[in-house]
Amino acid sequence: MPSDMAAMSGLHLTKIAFGCADFDDLRRRMETRAERGEPILLHTRYRPKREAEMEGASLYWISQHKYGLRQPILGFQEGENGHCLIRLSPEMIMVEPLPRRAHQGWRYLAGEDAPRDLETIEGGEGIPSAMQAELAALGLL
Repeated sequence: MPSDMAAMSGLHLTKIAFGCADFDDLRRRMETRAERGEPILLHTRYRPKREAEMEGASLYWISQHKYGLRQPILGFQEGENGHCLIRLSPEMIMVEPLPRRAHQGWRYLAGEDAPRDLETIEGGEGIPSAMQAELAALGLL
């Protein structure tokens, strides 16, 4: 069971970082939005029915069939045409690069199944995402 604060929440969301080459690309996109003062909103067709269980939750990003980053979820709001907007924190936290199959839209992730934050893994902080993936594939991280 993960030992970091993200696991404390009972339920999280996962989402594919569609259109991003890797987690560094995703991080640059989010940082650019934050620097421009734009709120970080994820547009989705369906509002999570289990929203009440998601206090303190995060959105776990998937790229190249692996988890890599998470962003705390700040809340949910109504968007245009009945869509849902998920408000995300600009903070991006690197997580252990566990394998994950691709999927469409978002999916729920139980807290006990969530990857650990890299900062909670000895020697995991400050490693570029490409190197993290290689080390994880070799079983060294």
